[in-house]
Amino acid sequence: MADFLLQQQQLLLLSYNNPCASSCFFSSSYARDPSSSRLMHWLPLVVGRSVRTRTSRGPGLGFVACTFTRIMASSHLPPDHAVAAGSIPVVAPRAGAPRHKVEKTTTTTTGTAHAAHHTGGGGLAALAHLNSVRDMFALNAADSAGAAAVVDDGAEVEEEEREVASDTFRSTALISSREQYAAMYRRSVEDPDVFWAEIASTFYWKTKWETRDGNKIHSENIDVRKARVAIEWFKGGRTNICYNALDRHVEAGKGGKIAFLWEGNDPGVDDKLTYKELLERVCQLANYLRDQGVKKGDAVAIYMPMLLELPIAMLACARIGAVHSVVFAGFSAEALSQRILDCKPNFVLTTSGVRRGSKVIKLKEIVDDALERVLKEGFAVGTCLTYANDSAVKREDTAWQEGRDVWWQDVVPKYPKESAVEWVDAEDTLFLLYTSGSTGKPKGVLHTTGGYMVYTATTFKYAFDYHDDDIYWCTADCGWITGHSYLTYGPLLNGATVVVFEGVPNYPDAGRCWEIVDKYKVTIFYTAPTAIRSLMRSGDEPVKRHSRKSLRVLGSVGEPINPSAWRWYYDVVGDARCPISDTWWQTETGGFMITPLPGAWPLKPGSATLPFFGVQPAIVDENGHEISGVCSGYLCIKAAWPGMMRTLQGDHARYETTYFAPFKGFYFSGDGCRRDEDGYYWLTGRVDDVINVSGHRIGTAEVESALVSHPQCAEAAVVGFDHEIKGQGIYAFVTLLEGVDYSEQLRASLINAVRTHIGAFAAPDKIHWAPGLPKTRSGKIMRRILRKIAANQLDELGDISTLADPGVVDQLIDLRDK
Repeated sequence: MADFLLQQQQLLLLSYNNPCASSCFFSSSYARDPSSSRLMHWLPLVVGRSVRTRTSRGPGLGFVACTFTRIMASSHLPPDHAVAAGSIPVVAPRAGAPRHKVEKTTTTTTGTAHAAHHTGGGGLAALAHLNSVRDMFALNAADSAGAAAVVDDGAEVEEEEREVASDTFRSTALISSREQYAAMYRRSVEDPDVFWAEIASTFYWKTKWETRDGNKIHSENIDVRKARVAIEWFKGGRTNICYNALDRHVEAGKGGKIAFLWEGNDPGVDDKLTYKELLERVCQLANYLRDQGVKKGDAVAIYMPMLLELPIAMLACARIGAVHSVVFAGFSAEALSQRILDCKPNFVLTTSGVRRGSKVIKLKEIVDDALERVLKEGFAVGTCLTYANDSAVKREDTAWQEGRDVWWQDVVPKYPKESAVEWVDAEDTLFLLYTSGSTGKPKGVLHTTGGYMVYTATTFKYAFDYHDDDIYWCTADCGWITGHSYLTYGPLLNGATVVVFEGVPNYPDAGRCWEIVDKYKVTIFYTAPTAIRSLMRSGDEPVKRHSRKSLRVLGSVGEPINPSAWRWYYDVVGDARCPISDTWWQTETGGFMITPLPGAWPLKPGSATLPFFGVQPAIVDENGHEISGVCSGYLCIKAAWPGMMRTLQGDHARYETTYFAPFKGFYFSGDGCRRDEDGYYWLTGRVDDVINVSGHRIGTAEVESALVSHPQCAEAAVVGFDHEIKGQGIYAFVTLLEGVDYSEQLRASLINAVRTHIGAFAAPDKIHWAPGLPKTRSGKIMRRILRKIAANQLDELGDISTLADPGVVDQLIDLRDK
């Protein structure tokens, strides 16, 4: 995942031994060149090259004539990902980084603009006339070799840095070179059926899958023009994901290995379960559910915090063939009721309450409210199985409805610790997971068993370079897809030891994560850029006071990680020795789609790098035409992969319209993307996060990146608002570093930062001081709320109950006109 190139360039200007603070938290210790990185995001649109530069002049347009020493020859890339061949850059070890190396690429820059596009009209001046995405693509597709630049005496040379895994790391890596990857990748796209059949054969299947037309184990149609969209993998194969995640390991003699290490909200509160103990707990709940009439294909709603009972509940449903629908235990009663009404479960599993940091949340009361709402709509849930979480809300303080509500501890432990497995077809539904949609109605993303099982296990193994002795920690909640794929199923299918954390990363202090890393000797740490930026705000000290020597691989998930946050994560958290798997994927994809493989190729801060096995990305223009080589456009996928969703619950038409109709013959991700000269992919955010200002299409991420480059800006979120003159204006919510006061001088300085980095046309029309931003507990910024505040539609804010801190909204409203 990635941000715009403009942030890449800033990284090279910063003191390498003092990692900066984030997309949102720059350390004030850095000296910055205020004229750096002007218009660098736009340069790829003109010359089709990714550059990092610093200009030595004052304000004015800087243009780049670049010479690149390419990282790999085109023969190392699969078709459609080829780049121009060249020599391999010299690799020199970096001081203080014993396990990794830095590749350096020479870049020549100029201080003033003297360039013309090869078509004869204009270089950067052509950008003033870009009124549509088509215009941008026309520039991208132009032959960049024809672009010319006059280098004046202000030119200087900078070196681009790319992190390379050490020889020691590569010596044990599962994929240790780009050549090895390329060979496997070619097999995966040229003969996907054989490739995935070989991997699938390492799992247990009660009945082998059907084959068609020789070795074909899958069928697909993703072209809405041809027929109904339909994807099947391993059809006819009968298996069970719970059996493969638990029983298989116990039967292999690994029952004594720790499966889960549970860390409670408060330090010193913990628990653990071996694979044998976890299997027994899962069987007891499976037996109870089966005894209460839950059968194969029935839906079970789960609204629970990060207690071990949550993944236990998921696995128990999978064991008996029931369809679990986990709802993040932070959604409001209204949101929960919508999801219950859509999947109509007879069972709801919850807890009395939860403590998040110092806060107590009565989850059972939220469930009661939701079930009342559901009842008014004519649907009744038969049983609400409630786990008594006495550390948060005791039994006697929990609202209760006799005949419907049952205490988990009163019934489940009484059941046998062995339970028969329900063998299901590979294409039988495993779970539903609801995600937001443009219409406001949540979409019930449906994943089936076989393909999802094979894909999540394989992506986990290779993207994290997993070895049997690793201790893995994913900070995600099981209410989201990451908690499904990479806290529960993917790791357990590989027999991993997984840390499960109930609390929040800054409680009781900002060093909690690193305290846990040291406590459990975590080797693989996977979290979100929002969490990284939040921790960065507290500085390096909370990190440095803990050892973290056990860390081997870091991971990022959930949104494009800006290069500065990537650099802090790499340099400070990982001590410049742990490669970062910056993963791009979606709820809909089931697993990683574009991701580094640690040790296989150099990393570029902010880039998700290359596609995973079997994934065939395509960057297309607004007419759906695929663009080759260096380009920017819409990210699509042009062939099915095993882990992809099969439909939307009860609405296949919406499934086709949302994901396959926009660009015929492709799966449309909804994201923008850029591909650089090395074939690396840079995610640029949702394509609807664009503001049209006086005919200029400006990505909100660009403006945010420029704002957070300011030394006193901690975080920024940008939305559009109606403007009488421009059509749309730019409205920026800005969070300052702690201790920095609001002032008109600072407001002007922030606006000037955008002018400097992008241009005057992108300068915010409004800077709104924001002590905090409205975020969900998973860290996602609720831009819907920001748009309403910007438009002064304060009576249309909607449901804010899912926010981590709803009080932020009142603060923003109070500061709206200040």
